[in-house]
Amino acid sequence: MFTGIIDDIGIIERAQDTEAGRELMVRCAYLGLAAGESIALDGVCLTVREHGPLWFSVAAVVTTLGRTRVAEWQAGTRVNLERALRAGDRLGGHLVQGHVDDTGTVVAARTEGDPRLVDIRVSRELAELMVPHGSVAIDGVSLTVNDMPAADVVQVSLIDYTVRHTTLGLLVPGQRVHVEADVIGKYVQRIMAPYLATVR
Repeated sequence: MFTGIIDDIGIIERAQDTEAGRELMVRCAYLGLAAGESIALDGVCLTVREHGPLWFSVAAVVTTLGRTRVAEWQAGTRVNLERALRAGDRLGGHLVQGHVDDTGTVVAARTEGDPRLVDIRVSRELAELMVPHGSVAIDGVSLTVNDMPAADVVQVSLIDYTVRHTTLGLLVPGQRVHVEADVIGKYVQRIMAPYLATVR
């Protein structure tokens, strides 16, 4: 479990396909990592395989590669990092599982006053889980849905701190991002599905 509050930006040092899946070696600022612990890379929960001072390695299996951009990552790719939440930690963002639902595509990114507004096209299924002022994780970053300018477009507003401390300030139209909908919305949708089916 994560909060969507990024605590480091890692750099992929090596990416290669192995028997374990696509294995990545990541340079980071972390000390004291443990084999088997969970780390979210751009919102994708992966397990530490090996580690040392300021680096760790993870492997992504076929299922993960099919629903994320991990297969596209190469040496030099920058990724948002967050270590798993510990009992007693502050929940500064929202409950993020690290289970990416799908990728979305940036359709607009512009600065209006202080915030940077980013519009992201998502699938119809994901859009149904979004509500204005609700929570969404984009590339692992906990954000608030600012607006829904179209049925399949979700808009987020990036404050200066987010622009400076995550990779989201570099987003441009056409770029794909990882999207994880709020887990509470998923459960509500599941519970309500039988009732909604009777009124459609």
